[in-house]
Amino acid sequence: MRQEAHPRTIAILALPGMQMLDVAGPLDVFAEANVQSGRTAYRTCVIGTTRSMIVASSGMRVLPDQSLDDAGVFDTLLVAGAPHLSVDAIDPRVLDWLRAQAPHSRRYGSVCSGALVLAATGLMAGRRVTTHWSVADELARLFPDVSVEVDALHVRDGPVRTAAGVTAGLDLSLALVEEDLGRGVAKKVASHLVMFFKRPGGQLQFSRDKGTNPTGHAVLQEIQRWIIANPAAEASTSALAARAGLSSRHFVRLFNHEVGMTPAAWVEKVRVGQARQMLESGDRPKQVAVICGFTDIDTFRRAFQRQTGVTPAEYRRRYENLEDA
Repeated sequence: MRQEAHPRTIAILALPGMQMLDVAGPLDVFAEANVQSGRTAYRTCVIGTTRSMIVASSGMRVLPDQSLDDAGVFDTLLVAGAPHLSVDAIDPRVLDWLRAQAPHSRRYGSVCSGALVLAATGLMAGRRVTTHWSVADELARLFPDVSVEVDALHVRDGPVRTAAGVTAGLDLSLALVEEDLGRGVAKKVASHLVMFFKRPGGQLQFSRDKGTNPTGHAVLQEIQRWIIANPAAEASTSALAARAGLSSRHFVRLFNHEVGMTPAAWVEKVRVGQARQMLESGDRPKQVAVICGFTDIDTFRRAFQRQTGVTPAEYRRRYENLEDA
C-alpha cells in the first residue's frame, strides 16, 4: 500500500454509552477505502472525553486514541450517537471542544443521535440535517433553527454531514469516500463490505411509528380502535364522522386537534402499517392491498411509497427468503 504524504484524518468523537456500530462502521469503511485505493488515503482516530476506556451501550470497551485534552486538526470530525443520550447530561467540555475544533475541519457531522450533541453547540443552525427517526422530533423541538429531514439516510449541507441511524453511518462514510476518492473506489468498498452502494428508500421504511396508537378524546380513541380492527372497512371522513355521531366538519377539526393529523392521513398510516406486517410475512402486494382496505393496487403502491420510500414489491423482497435461510 502506497503511503500518502498527507492522508485525510477522520476523527470520531465517542461518548460514554455510544452505539458501537456508529464508531466501528465508519472506521471499517475508511479502512477498506485504503485497501481498495491502494494507498493510505485515510488515518482514523477515536476521541474520548478522557484517555480512559469507553464503555459502549453493548458493553464493549474501546480505548480511545486521543482525548479532549489532545490538540489536533482533523479533515473530518464526526460525533457518534448513543442510545440513551440526554441533551441535558452532555458534558459542557464536549460542547466547548466541538465549538473549537469543528470549524477547523473541512467537514464535520454526526451519526445517529450524535446530531443532538452537535446541534447543542449551535454549529448546525440553519443547516439541513438528519438523525435517527426515533429522536428526529426531539431534535426539531429542541433546536428549531435546524431543518430536520426525517426520512433521509444521510444529508450534506455545506461542511455538515449527518447520518440517520446506526447502519446509515456506513452509507454516510461511503458517500464521503465517493467525495474524496471517486465513484469507482466507493463501489469497490461497497462490494467488499457487502453493502448497498446507494441504498433504496429512506429510513422511514425501517421505523415502527407509534403515531397510530389511539389517542385523544374517548370517542376518537374508539374510532381509532375500530379502524385498526377493521382496516378494509369504509373509512371515509363522512363515514367515520357518522360513526362518531359528529358532523364531518366538527369531526375533522377535533381529530386534527387531538391526534395531530387528518382522519384520512391516520387511516393511511394504519393501513400501511398493517400492510408492512403482511408483506414481511410473505403475502403478495395485490392480496395485501385488498385486505388492508386500498381501492386498487396503484393506490396502495402510492400510499406505501409515500410512507416508506420504497414500493410494496421492493419491501417484500427483503423478507421473502427468510424462511429458506
